[in-house]
Amino acid sequence: MSRIHEALKKAEQERAATQGASTSPSFTTTPVVDPPVFAETPAATVAPPAPAHAGMPAFAGPFSTDTLLARCAQLDWKPDPATMLFLNGDDSARGTEEFRTLRSRLYHLREKKPLKKLLITSALPKEGKSFMSSNLAQVMVRQHGRRALLIDADLRAPRLHLMLGTTSDPGLSDYLLGKEDEFSVMQRGPLENLFFIPSGTGATDPAELVGNGRLKLLLQRVEPLFDWIIIDSPPAVAVSDASVLAKACDGVLMVVRSNSTPVALARKARQEFPDESLVGVVLNGTSEDALPYARYYYESYQKKATITRA
Repeated sequence: MSRIHEALKKAEQERAATQGASTSPSFTTTPVVDPPVFAETPAATVAPPAPAHAGMPAFAGPFSTDTLLARCAQLDWKPDPATMLFLNGDDSARGTEEFRTLRSRLYHLREKKPLKKLLITSALPKEGKSFMSSNLAQVMVRQHGRRALLIDADLRAPRLHLMLGTTSDPGLSDYLLGKEDEFSVMQRGPLENLFFIPSGTGATDPAELVGNGRLKLLLQRVEPLFDWIIIDSPPAVAVSDASVLAKACDGVLMVVRSNSTPVALARKARQEFPDESLVGVVLNGTSEDALPYARYYYESYQKKATITRA
């Protein structure tokens, strides 16, 4: 019997003796109940909103697939048939098989390390990184049930909206400036499960904007809704944006243009990223004569990788 129980009994006995009571008092015991245990909601289905930054619209609802489909704008894209390989109705077009091979190798890499948020960059402009980003996102969703988000983070010279044939705003810069929430900057077109965040309204200081921490917040909020997030970045040598963007991603895929990219600049671009971040390099723009051997050559990076010329 506990001390509290004994003290209460003694007090009651003294009270009964004082009042001349002839019967012993009875006690009612209140059971102690453990605090309730709440099961966590699986992150794969619902992600709780992270704290909003000052001045940023806060989306209060759950980050679920239903919310994504309800809030994301459905637009009538008019893709460029010359560059959008999986949106032109020809699954046997030149380059489609190489993108399927690249997709397969990225899935093999995913077995060894976390790999969902992938940054696509190059050493210089006009090497094909936007072409690579858009078609890689397209081939990812050709597999049943796979959902991909394509983001144009090249705020200096955005091209993805032109290639997809859609509007450029609202988009990423509007989110980073705190003007829009996650779902209001997303759109989707004719290809099921492919979602797109364009560059947005022109940014006056892109380097500061991509480094203000809100891109990481965006990815944290929407990541559970997608199998892949493909981010197109500015060239790595000319500006610092790519190295900043890479810190929010799981891996970096570099595009090198055949017979165009100087080897020294390719190596310099490669040095902008840690060894563990760089997952591979794609050789783009090979000649017809080289087609049997390498239209788009992909090579996994080891600890000390070198740029290989095909």
